[in-house]
Amino acid sequence: MFGWHVPRPDQALLISGGKRGSLPFRIVTGHGAFVVPLRSKVSYLTLSMQEAEVAEECVTKQGIAVNVKAVIAFKVGSDPEGIANAAQRFLAAEEKMSVLTGRIFAGHLRSIIGSMTVEEIIRERQRLAEEALEASKVEMSKIGLVVDALQIESIDDMGSGYIKALAAPHVAQVQRAARVAQAQADQASAEAEQISKRNQAEFERQTAVARAGFQAEVDRAQSQAAQAGPLAQAQAAQEVLEAQTALAERNAELRERELIAEVIRPAQAEAQRIKVLAEAEAERLRRLGEAGAAHDRVALDQQLIAQLPDMLRAAADSLSNANLTVLNGAGGLAEVVAGLATQGLALLDAVKQSLPQGAGLNTKEPGEGSGAAGGEVAETVELAGAGPLALAGASGDGDGDPLRAATDRQVAEQSAGRPQGD
Repeated sequence: MFGWHVPRPDQALLISGGKRGSLPFRIVTGHGAFVVPLRSKVSYLTLSMQEAEVAEECVTKQGIAVNVKAVIAFKVGSDPEGIANAAQRFLAAEEKMSVLTGRIFAGHLRSIIGSMTVEEIIRERQRLAEEALEASKVEMSKIGLVVDALQIESIDDMGSGYIKALAAPHVAQVQRAARVAQAQADQASAEAEQISKRNQAEFERQTAVARAGFQAEVDRAQSQAAQAGPLAQAQAAQEVLEAQTALAERNAELRERELIAEVIRPAQAEAQRIKVLAEAEAERLRRLGEAGAAHDRVALDQQLIAQLPDMLRAAADSLSNANLTVLNGAGGLAEVVAGLATQGLALLDAVKQSLPQGAGLNTKEPGEGSGAAGGEVAETVELAGAGPLALAGASGDGDGDPLRAATDRQVAEQSAGRPQGD
């Protein structure tokens, strides 16, 4: 709109022309204003932030020359008085603000540094900046400027080496500490590396031990698996052998019972029967002898001889067809033979004792003499597989003895009746 002016946020609108209070112009900020053309003049003053750099040679309290560099941040004051002061001084040449500000702070820095040592300047830069700001505040306000910040960039001893000398002990200490720290770090690193190697070696050892244990278990399992077949076969064979042995023992016990029931007991019963018959016959003969019948000794002998082969034949027949198996070998066979012989002798003794005095067999004990009426009486039977078996008797040469002749005849008949060894 013609005649209407609006300043930017960082500007102040200055309207000159006409009498308006004590100031030669009217200040407008933050809003627009109508300006009558040709009657009033419009000007703008910047309110934005500006900076000024200072590089000043100063002498410290110790007389040591130092070069100080600083940066000042400033702007035109926001109040009407500050804008008016700045506009009256810098409206036509705003660039002079920085130059003037730098010169003002350079003078204050020289004054403040002259009262401080190099060590204080180095250690207390913030104090230096604050004192410079405080000292320049009145002067800056008079020209309408406000300092927002002062920053000391660097302090240089201008080649004298003072600052470097001040830093040397600290540098050496820092370097020594750095070397010690580096050495400690290297030592710690070496120790850590050695520990790592030992741990790795220990781990490898444990791994090798574990691997060896696993391999041993595998080998043992494989060996057991390889031996399982032969071992099972051997155990099976042993079990079969034990079963066969047990079966053989049971069969042997059963066969022994069968032999006892089928052979021994029938033979004993038959022998007992023959013994009873012999005793009865002997009793009969004894009674005949006592009665004094017309029989003499020769008749009695002939009767007994006639009966004795029948009795012996009955005993032999009871054993002739028996397939006798002796379990105890030669000892068992000897026991059977001894038993039969004992029964035969007992039978003969029973017959002899049953005869009355003066009547009976014409026999003698061994050693009493020889002849037709004396000598041993022998009777033999043949067992299956055992050959001729001597039962009992006592005789001499046997000639003329009727009992011996009868028994020999009976044995011959038994031997001719079946093959040897049955």
